[in-house]
Amino acid sequence: MAGEFAVIGLGQFGRSVATHLVREGNAVLAVDRNPERAQMVSEEVDAVMVADATVEVALAELGLERMTCVVVAMGMTAKETSIMVTALLRQRGVPKIVSRAFDELHARVLLAVGAHEIVSPEDDMGARLARHLSQPNVEDEIVLGARDLLAAVHTPHALVGLAAHAQEVMPRFNVEILAVVRADTVITKDLAELRLQAGDRLLVLGDARAVRRFAALV
Repeated sequence: MAGEFAVIGLGQFGRSVATHLVREGNAVLAVDRNPERAQMVSEEVDAVMVADATVEVALAELGLERMTCVVVAMGMTAKETSIMVTALLRQRGVPKIVSRAFDELHARVLLAVGAHEIVSPEDDMGARLARHLSQPNVEDEIVLGARDLLAAVHTPHALVGLAAHAQEVMPRFNVEILAVVRADTVITKDLAELRLQAGDRLLVLGDARAVRRFAALV
């Protein structure tokens, strides 16, 4: 369901968050004290405000407590400012505050002053790149719970020609194939008989270690 979001800090990361939220069908208010940065997204978001979010009067005028979520997306040079803004947003009763952190200490302080959630895009991208380099067959993955992993995996060459639910596939590797993506078609039915082809992408669920072992097949 679409929501109303505010993004404070319109550097590269903040602009990316704001524009992607709009593309997902959300209403977005973009805020920065730098008019040039605000201007850069003015045609892509619903509203832009040039304001200093550390000034309580200016913050009150924005009415951010009515938003679904406020993202504090300030850059590395504004670590202290992001802490102050996060604290002020919490005092105003903003229902959800997501703040950008640059290190563990910064994250702990942001949580202590009121952030509901922390994002560390540099760490996340580093981890994502490392996973991609070590597991090139995995297109994307989502961690489910403490151990399970849902991943989009290129069909290993060793399994081409086998049925998706064959004894040599799911029971052997302790994973479940939920769907097969072939060209532009998502196949979820009759997987017991469906023969895997080179170029198929598989939506695989299982223990993280089992999924990665499966993806590492050649």
